[in-house]
Amino acid sequence: MKIEYLGHSCFRLTESTGTSVVCDPYDSSIGYVMPEIAADAVTVSHRHYDHDNTGAVGGNPVIIDSECNYDLHGIRISAVKSFHDGQRGKCRGENLIFKFRMDGIDICHMGDLGEACSSELIELLLPVDVLLIPVGGNYTVDAEMAKEYVDRLMPDAVIPMHYRDKGCKLDIEKVDGFLQYFDEEDVYEAEDGEIEFTRRGSDNTRVIVLRRRNG
Repeated sequence: MKIEYLGHSCFRLTESTGTSVVCDPYDSSIGYVMPEIAADAVTVSHRHYDHDNTGAVGGNPVIIDSECNYDLHGIRISAVKSFHDGQRGKCRGENLIFKFRMDGIDICHMGDLGEACSSELIELLLPVDVLLIPVGGNYTVDAEMAKEYVDRLMPDAVIPMHYRDKGCKLDIEKVDGFLQYFDEEDVYEAEDGEIEFTRRGSDNTRVIVLRRRNG
């Protein structure tokens, strides 16, 4: 399967069959230009402008924005509720965490997760092979809290998102604070913004930094 990073918390996940899903498309007012793309489905973690620009995705996709167990041409999609803040949604409301089963790989997109790690939530999410998690803090979990999720979920790979990159107008931190929690040899950077992912047997979690694809 292929993972493309489109900026902020937005990814396009494409199975070997060609079926694709876009997660959390953003409004370009955040400082990045949302690329022109198409997909079979769009998932929305919550209805904030930097995560729900569904109109930017072509191809007449199915919009999935609630708790679900959905089959998309053989791709299993499920969503569970979580909170956008550490006060059970009192500040920023609820957040959906999406899981995808594609080419035998379990991918988890955490959306704008803001709540602290709990055994109950971990149990709902396991197993996870690829973890897409916010690390920029302020509106979501910060780098330290994200690392705790990584330690508890033990994915094969983690891809950080929702951090401040060049041009970003949001008050969030850069990815560097998250990377400092990992050994240098476990951090891999893909400048072209995409990766073909296959499972590998390893005791260490890979951190894959995908640089935003432009246009």
